[in-house]
Amino acid sequence: MHDTPDPAVVARRIAERREQLGLGEEELARRAAMAPRYLRHLLEAGPGFDPGGFVRIAAALGSSTDELLSGRADAPPGHGGPGPRPQLENLTEAECWELVGTHGIGRIGLPVEPGPVVLPVNYVVDRASFAYRTGARHATAPEEGAAVSFQVDHIDEYLGRGWSVLALGPAHYVDDPGELERLDGLVGAAPWAGGDRRLWVRIRPEEVTGRRLVTG
Repeated sequence: MHDTPDPAVVARRIAERREQLGLGEEELARRAAMAPRYLRHLLEAGPGFDPGGFVRIAAALGSSTDELLSGRADAPPGHGGPGPRPQLENLTEAECWELVGTHGIGRIGLPVEPGPVVLPVNYVVDRASFAYRTGARHATAPEEGAAVSFQVDHIDEYLGRGWSVLALGPAHYVDDPGELERLDGLVGAAPWAGGDRRLWVRIRPEEVTGRRLVTG
């Protein structure tokens, strides 16, 4: 069962999908086997008024009822729109380290040709540095000493808030056996991507900056 969805949000999803398909309101009503006036009434009243009507609307749009009522579970962030009176605040370096925590998912930016490449990796924070596992000749394997960027962020889609932390510095491979063993034992060390990822890359930032998006 669904929580009661906001009729205005559902109507917006339907309008966006209709525009993607190049359908007018009357054409959508025809495909859903209902009068245009009744379609407008459904969109104002919400799914609770006539659930079967929304099943027909979803079918006419080539979508699912779940997607219309709840949105795509795998949709990229930003579909919810901004919150009220959004404002950007700069973060201190201490706040940045607190937000990134001990481990998580970040994005490594590598200086390669023909242009920079940004890829997701799961990381650990270790002694004021970021570290992640990769393999030889993998896309996430930088040149030794390459100047890279590392970004971690979080978006609260419902409230329209979030933060972003950016670290800049050189990337170095860890080769000390004791350090490798210690890194392997940290929470979050196992590579999500799997495969042969025995190499550890450490980024000790020369600069850490961040911003927080607040609302209200």
